[in-house]
Amino acid sequence: MKETRAILLISCKDKPGIVSQVANFIFENKGNILNLEQHVEDPNRFFARFEWSLEKTEISAQELRKKLTLLLKNFQANWKLKLKNSESKKKVAIFVSKYTHCLLDLLWRKEFGELDFEIPVIISNHLDSEKISREREIEYKYLPVQKENKRVVEEKQLEILLKYKIDLIVLARYMQILTGNLIKHYPEKIINIHHSFLPAFVGGNPYQQAFDKGVKIIGATSHYVTEELDQGPIIEQETTRISHQDSLSRIIQKGRDLERLVLSRALRADLEERIIVFESSKSSRENKGAQKTIVFSQ
Repeated sequence: MKETRAILLISCKDKPGIVSQVANFIFENKGNILNLEQHVEDPNRFFARFEWSLEKTEISAQELRKKLTLLLKNFQANWKLKLKNSESKKKVAIFVSKYTHCLLDLLWRKEFGELDFEIPVIISNHLDSEKISREREIEYKYLPVQKENKRVVEEKQLEILLKYKIDLIVLARYMQILTGNLIKHYPEKIINIHHSFLPAFVGGNPYQQAFDKGVKIIGATSHYVTEELDQGPIIEQETTRISHQDSLSRIIQKGRDLERLVLSRALRADLEERIIVFESSKSSRENKGAQKTIVFSQ
C-alpha cells in the first residue's frame, strides 16, 4: 500500500466495545495507532477519530475499506476513511473579492509549511489579487458578478472547479452569496469566514456599526457553507476585547487579524480530517435540523 497513514472518523450510537473493536482491527492489520480521540454526546452519541500508521499493513486499500465496512456495519456507524501519504494533498480553490488579507495569510502559511495543500486556482470577481496569484504562478480566473449574470458566472465557476478536480473551496472574504446550485456540488466542502459581533451587525460597514455602538468585543467565525446564509456548522471562532481607546481603523485591524487566524485554523482542521458534522438532537423549534461540529484537537 503506497499510503502511509489512515484517518478514520466515526459517528454512531454509543455502545460498549466500539473503541476496543476498532483498535483490535487496526492491530490485526498490522497498524500502529498514532492518535485516538473520542467523545460521547447527549449521552448516547459516540464520535471518534483514529489515526494510524500503514507502513506494515500488507492488504490493499480496497480490502481495508471492505473489512472496515463489515466491522462498522455492526454499529450502524457513519464513517469516513482517508488514506494519506506525503504526496496526497487536498486541492483547494480560493475565492476572494477585494480584501486580500485572508488570501495572503493562507498563501504565507502554505509557503512556510504551516498548511499542507495545493492551490490550483484562485477565483475572484475583482482584479485586486491577480498580481498576487501571478507572482506565485497560480491560475487566476476573473469572473465579475452582477445580479443579471450570477447564474452564468456560477456555471463557469463550477466548470473550473471540476476541471481542476477541486476537493475544497475556501471563501477568503469572497463578498458574494453562493446559490444552492453550487453548494449542493460541494456539501461540507466550502469554508467561509465572516465577522461575528455581540451584538451582531448586519448589512454594510459592520465595523463602523460596531464602533458607533461602542462594542466591547468583536469576533470572527468560520463555518461550512449551507444555503442558509452564515448559518452553516461552525468550525472555529475567536474574539478580542475592544475599548473606548480603539479607533475605527484599529477595530478593523483587530477584526482582520481574527479573520486570518480563524480561517487558517478552520482550514487546518479540515485538511487534517479532524471534523465531524452532525445534526443536533436537541435543536430547538427555531433551529430544527441545526448542524453542529465535533472538531478534534490538533
